[in-house]
Amino acid sequence: MSQIEVVAIVKVKPGKEAEAAAAMKACVEPSRAESTNHGYTPHRDLDNPDTLIFIERWDSREALQAHMETPHFKKMAAILEPLLAAPLSVHILQPL
Repeated sequence: MSQIEVVAIVKVKPGKEAEAAAAMKACVEPSRAESTNHGYTPHRDLDNPDTLIFIERWDSREALQAHMETPHFKKMAAILEPLLAAPLSVHILQPL
């Protein structure tokens, strides 16, 4: 299978943006160190400050699944969970 790209949309409760952003930024360095990762960048939606977005690139769905089992990802997910205003929206993409 060829590389996949992931867009993960994180909608947080009002006033929780900085806390969520800090948790996301803490996950960047160890995620980029994973051998199957080719991009892992958190973003803030300039028009919707309560919306944070990860854009990621992985070798495969299996690589993404392995990432989701890492301690750094699990720590971030545990911090984000009570801050969420809506369920995560994760889009796994492949170029046409």
